[in-house]
Amino acid sequence: MAKAASAKAAKNKKQKQKILVIVESPAKAATIEKYLGIQYSVKASMGHLIDLPKSRIAVNVEQNFEPEYITVRGRAKLLKEIQGEAKKSEKVLLASDNDREGEAIAWHLSRAIRNKNRDLPISRIAFNEITPQAIKDAVDNPSAIDEYKVNAQKARRVLDRLVGYNLSPLLWKKVKNGLSAGRVQSVALRLICEREKEVESFIPEEYWTLEADFKTAKTHFRAQLVSWKGSKPEIKSEDEVEALVKEIKDGVCTVSDIKETEKTVRPRPPFTTSQLQQTAANRLGFTSKKTMQVAQQLYEGVDIGEGRVGLISYMRTDSVRISQLALGEVREWIEKNYPGDLPPKAVEYTVGKKAQDAHEAIRPTYINYTPESIKENLTRDQLRLYTIIWERFTACQMKPAKTKTVSVEITVVTKSGNAVFRISGTKIVEKGFYQVIKLLSSREEKQTVAPHVKKGEPLEIEKFHREQHFTQGPSRFTDASIVKTLEELGIGRPSTYAPTISVLLDRYYVTRSNKQLVPTILGRMISDMLGEYFPRIIDPAFTAAMENRLDEVEENKILWPDMIREFYEPFKDRVDEVGKTLESYKGSLDEKTDLICENCGKPMVKKLGRYGYFLACSGFPDCKTTRSIPLAKCPKCGGDVVARKTKGRGKEFYGCANYPECDFISHFKPLVNQNCPKCSWFLVEKYDKKNGSHKVCINPECDYLHEEELPDITADSDLASQNADAGNDGNGGELGD
Repeated sequence: MAKAASAKAAKNKKQKQKILVIVESPAKAATIEKYLGIQYSVKASMGHLIDLPKSRIAVNVEQNFEPEYITVRGRAKLLKEIQGEAKKSEKVLLASDNDREGEAIAWHLSRAIRNKNRDLPISRIAFNEITPQAIKDAVDNPSAIDEYKVNAQKARRVLDRLVGYNLSPLLWKKVKNGLSAGRVQSVALRLICEREKEVESFIPEEYWTLEADFKTAKTHFRAQLVSWKGSKPEIKSEDEVEALVKEIKDGVCTVSDIKETEKTVRPRPPFTTSQLQQTAANRLGFTSKKTMQVAQQLYEGVDIGEGRVGLISYMRTDSVRISQLALGEVREWIEKNYPGDLPPKAVEYTVGKKAQDAHEAIRPTYINYTPESIKENLTRDQLRLYTIIWERFTACQMKPAKTKTVSVEITVVTKSGNAVFRISGTKIVEKGFYQVIKLLSSREEKQTVAPHVKKGEPLEIEKFHREQHFTQGPSRFTDASIVKTLEELGIGRPSTYAPTISVLLDRYYVTRSNKQLVPTILGRMISDMLGEYFPRIIDPAFTAAMENRLDEVEENKILWPDMIREFYEPFKDRVDEVGKTLESYKGSLDEKTDLICENCGKPMVKKLGRYGYFLACSGFPDCKTTRSIPLAKCPKCGGDVVARKTKGRGKEFYGCANYPECDFISHFKPLVNQNCPKCSWFLVEKYDKKNGSHKVCINPECDYLHEEELPDITADSDLASQNADAGNDGNGGELGD
């Protein structure tokens, strides 16, 4: 009996010697657990366990705006488990992300654990990358929780809650249920809506360009007209270009000048969060949300055959700073693989004035893990994102490249004046950092060849090439360009860009069309309303100033309740005033239709829900019939073609409403009430870079507005079987901050 008690006591003592490490995600926990010895136990909190409730505002405006925190619904069991693990531990190390949100998570966990274990030692550890050395250094150098960083997170949370939970009910009351308004999202929405107005008001103007084929005895090439009678040619019609050709065609052609210029091309700095999102959008076609999801996987750890390895440093940063250790490793790799392209000393990049510089730039944790060496262990998306991070970081510490451009000018002497044509060719004479650039290579880095001719050499014109163009108006925002604009205006922070875009899409304020962000009727209405009644809320300068005030809280320059009070009192007065005076817009977006409800015989009404427009019976709530809006007639059975979405990714396609009896689908959106005059099938909207948006007949046997690449309109049972009706009543939804 005594022996059993002694064994139990020894076991308990051993358990007491455990050190509990708490991280945010299971993936990160698995990676870190591999690096720590058996005396450590690693547990994941799964993000926030304690936060503001969703059901009410939960901010005591009378008591210094103190937030009323609760255990997040469904997380009580996990919190209890963590408290139990802590009780069995010698001490606790809080290892949540090294940013404001991570600091707040650590602060909440610390308080919750101390409620059950008052004397237990609790420390904070932070690291920029998940590597054995970084984890060891963090464990060896624990610190206290940064109260000022916690205060900055608390201030942002309270500020966003006060804005969202005051404006959102106003929108419910005056417009429709399920809407939300937020501090940063409203500014982003305004920018998108204003750009749309510019796009719509732009009137394209016609212009023409003229090229000519020239030949000598040894070569022939094409050059573009760049000057006519000493000025840049402005050709505005086909008649003008024909008149110009008539004057030039019999002129005397000579190579009048050959210029050679050398250019030094410097590598770009390593990635910040916004730059990574922009480059991934432009090069890989990733949304901001997808970029951050894949980056999170690379940061937390991927099994590359030798176990789980964190492949990149922390992915939420606004700094281009690089640690001395990382600089030493990358210079060693370059010296080994490209010794001629290693600069004498490390290249330093200037950190922007607005950067908080809390983290290094985004970089690979181990430079020796080249994309090629680990490609078999990564998914396609992981490999592509890792590749551009690896290439950008490695290139930034290599010598600049040098290019040589040869520009040949041909002068055509005519009776009425001289015409100058030009052709240029560029080649790389010193590759420098281009040695490691593959996926990131751009069009400018591709080499072109100038013709081999001599100055004074006579030429002949073989043929003219006239091309009609139209001036291009402003482009709609994409994920990349809205992130760039928000960053330039000082709105939001690295962690907020992707969620801001997501909430605009989720609320149906904005839709994506060919990767462009297009405001909906609802989005425009909300933006106009906020612009008229709450101009400060959607003012970029004001929002940027609020971001700076949050930074000042973190720097302990101001007290967070004072900052909130300064904003809230005039804001709340304005909300109350508008609530009393603003007329209701409820039902203004509903449209009557000629369609009849199949269940009760009453007319159907076109209504706007959370996922777009749908049809609902006007007899609601007695009759709750809803269905998707018909976009065209099915060419197979005559039924209605409606928008559908696949399960999982939610990718939109268009299929027959009579599925599964009819399995007709199209991957291109039908143009409403626009049928082919030749075959009566419907027309679709198609997009490509050359022609932009244009019409195409859906019938592969019809040649009306048709191209060689036909839309896939054959029956696709696998895709059709995944469809989910996109028509929802849209009246639900939680109140958003």
